[in-house]
Amino acid sequence: MYEVFRRGLRISGNGPCLGFRNPKQPYQWLSYQEVADRAEFLGSGLLQHNCKPCTDQFIGVFAQNRPEWIIAELACYTYSMVVVPLYDTLGPGAVRYIINTADISTVVVDKPQKAVVLLEHVERKETPGLKLIILMEPFEEALKDRGQECGVVIKSMQDVEDCGQQNHCDPVPPKPSDLSIVCFTSGTTGNPKGAMLTHGNVVADFSGFLKVTESQWAPTCADVHISYLPLAHMFERMVQSVVYCHGGRVGFFQGDIRLLSDDMKALCPTIFPVVPRLLNRMYDKIFSQADTPLKRWLLEFAAKRKQAEVRSGIIRNDSIWDELFFNKVQASLGGCVRMIVTGAAPASPTVLGFLRAALGCQVYEGYGQTECTAGCTFTTPGDWTSGHVGAPLPCNHIKLVDVEELNYWTSKGEGEICVRGPNVFKGYLKDPERTKEALDEDGWLHTGDIGKWLPAGTLKIIDRKKHIFKLAQGEYVAPEMIENIYIRSEPVAQVYVHGDSLKAFLVGIVVPDPEVMPSWARKRGIEGTYAELCTNKELKKAILEDMVRLGKEGGLHSFEQVKAIHIHSDMFSVQNGLLTPTLKAKRPELREYFKKQIEELYSTSM
Repeated sequence: MYEVFRRGLRISGNGPCLGFRNPKQPYQWLSYQEVADRAEFLGSGLLQHNCKPCTDQFIGVFAQNRPEWIIAELACYTYSMVVVPLYDTLGPGAVRYIINTADISTVVVDKPQKAVVLLEHVERKETPGLKLIILMEPFEEALKDRGQECGVVIKSMQDVEDCGQQNHCDPVPPKPSDLSIVCFTSGTTGNPKGAMLTHGNVVADFSGFLKVTESQWAPTCADVHISYLPLAHMFERMVQSVVYCHGGRVGFFQGDIRLLSDDMKALCPTIFPVVPRLLNRMYDKIFSQADTPLKRWLLEFAAKRKQAEVRSGIIRNDSIWDELFFNKVQASLGGCVRMIVTGAAPASPTVLGFLRAALGCQVYEGYGQTECTAGCTFTTPGDWTSGHVGAPLPCNHIKLVDVEELNYWTSKGEGEICVRGPNVFKGYLKDPERTKEALDEDGWLHTGDIGKWLPAGTLKIIDRKKHIFKLAQGEYVAPEMIENIYIRSEPVAQVYVHGDSLKAFLVGIVVPDPEVMPSWARKRGIEGTYAELCTNKELKKAILEDMVRLGKEGGLHSFEQVKAIHIHSDMFSVQNGLLTPTLKAKRPELREYFKKQIEELYSTSM
């Protein structure tokens, strides 16, 4: 990854590299050379503070996406050290667990509040190994004194860089087989697992992505990427690696997702990685603006005309339909997007198909997990069909294996997805047991997802081995598949489907979309504020009927349909602990959080 960055520096002719902005201001840029120099100074400074230039040296980074994150990461790579991202959304115990498991003595943090969180662990004698905290932002002298009292040195990033500039050390670049990052994944149960990824893993994965897309999309120095998805995850790091390798630019959002559209208009990105939830919101927003039957009919007609073009391989944003309908949407993303990549969760075929037409750019879907660096399958350019996750990347093999207990057989082209190749991780840090569960003797990674081969050689994810439960009558149910159907209900923003092996039917928790629901309710003659509507019985009945209708259209069996729902007015979020950082539902937490409501739904619907 050190060489990847050096390549970008060379071919960009020392062009702009990392961008940031203050509210209502244009983006300011650090050049490639500035970033490389600061990384060498920071790395040299770390060596002056008892860090060793080798792959046994783990450095924690505990910060939101910003240029200093990348400078800290590159500092590690320049001297063969290993980055360990920390993020608070894993829960308070997780940060402590990661620091101890990875023997981290040095952590780079963005804000003084995070330094305080780390000091509290030390004061409670929970992380005895932590010795140095480096802060990106200014802090008060009192924080330094507090650190001193419990034996932790607190320094500003600028001080460490200055120290490194005065005591400069030559780079000690890593080898491909060296560890580059230990990425702790949230696992839905138990302690987080530290996936060990080498430099070779990361380069193999993004080379696979480049190979697949080369016929339609070649990255250049002119490419601009907007960074807002967490850097603690491999999906975001992957896309960034591609950009650095080609001398492109990465602009960081201001740190508030509500201002993302404002940031995009200022940055005009060409590459936009998204998660499906964001695609759903874009889709709902476009349709909520078509507020009369005529406008809606026209919008659907325009989308159909453009979807026909997409099917015949034409992707453009200068048709008559763009001028009449879609230019506004394109402008809200900055007007220059030429590639959207979605991953981390299943995307709805309806939404994907519509946005491919409306946005006039290539929309790719990938599938993978941290354990295979990020992606292992990807949309093949020119195949703009949806409802699958593409074909295997050229850097890995994929096979399916029988799952007897769930009745999936490879003879029918179905089974658990297994991946093998140079992008597959080395195992979990200090966790031989879970490593053995994930990697078999032949080096195949068992993903826990159930896939099915489609006639064109693409893969469709049809189930998850883990989240399946049995109902009282012995039927197996996969709640995530059901949720993906229900989420297309217009007034629904989020849904959690719950089942119990002692009960014969399913129930659901629904969070309505505050932007869409009021107008949806008005069309049904139901008036009120968002809060009032959430408690309206008639509206609840209407939403349930709409979900069941979609379930029927989606081919759900009657035992797979929810029989009762509870309307909840607050979004599930990373902050309230109900979503993982990649915005997947934390099922055990949701079950616990809505325990009372679930019991009521069962007792009143029997």
